[in-house]
Amino acid sequence: MEDSIKSWTAKRKTTLVIEIIQGETTVSEASRSFDLTPSEIEGWAEDAKRGMENSLRANPPDIRQQYEMQLSKRQLLTEVRSNAEAGCRPVWAASCAVLSTRGSTLTSSYLRLAAGRARRFA
Repeated sequence: MEDSIKSWTAKRKTTLVIEIIQGETTVSEASRSFDLTPSEIEGWAEDAKRGMENSLRANPPDIRQQYEMQLSKRQLLTEVRSNAEAGCRPVWAASCAVLSTRGSTLTSSYLRLAAGRARRFA
């Protein structure tokens, strides 16, 4: 790969991650060669692993659906945190109802988190 890359497209990132996976280069070598942080390259590798795992599933959710699910979870956590900081009792049931109408499902850990916060302020 060229050493003077200014814009890292998905194709270039993929090529670099594949080179690392195949043992042609290491994260530290790539970091020095392309003036990138090791954590940035490792992040690309983690994203690639998640993408590979999803593509090998029997019924993978599409990218937009995954993004909307992550966004909904983050919004719920932000709401719970801001309510907790303000000393208000979180209305997590309403948040869950809103999220379920968007077609996304919350994992039990997020529901437990919201329920735990609600109990603290009850």
